[in-house]
Amino acid sequence: MTNDPALQALTRLVGTWKITGGHEGTVTYRWLNDFFLQQDIHLGETRGFEIIGRERKLMAEPSTDIKSRYYGEDGSTLDYTYELDGDTFTIWAGERGSPAFYQGTFSPDGRTLTGAWVYPGGGGYDSNAERVE
Repeated sequence: MTNDPALQALTRLVGTWKITGGHEGTVTYRWLNDFFLQQDIHLGETRGFEIIGRERKLMAEPSTDIKSRYYGEDGSTLDYTYELDGDTFTIWAGERGSPAFYQGTFSPDGRTLTGAWVYPGGGGYDSNAERVE
């Protein structure tokens, strides 16, 4: 297992989650190795996968933030930044501090994640997760 505490904290996500709110379906997180998580996404008509870890460019040190790239079956590629601080889980669209982000809170038993996506100009939607595996 990774010796990176921030990345290791994302172990809380490993498993399959039923998603409800603005989009319905499932997501499954699994470790690929000590450095990367993979998320498989099946939300309504949206299918894709995401690779999550520290960005490490050629001959450079790993990024300060945990980054991800989503690859959709429609050809889309989207970048995100992840942070888990205690029970608060944040995903920014793009870079940390982006005005488009998800923020949710894990229940004490870790079986639910309750939150919402927020978009600039007041948009967004609830997005809740319940662990099913």
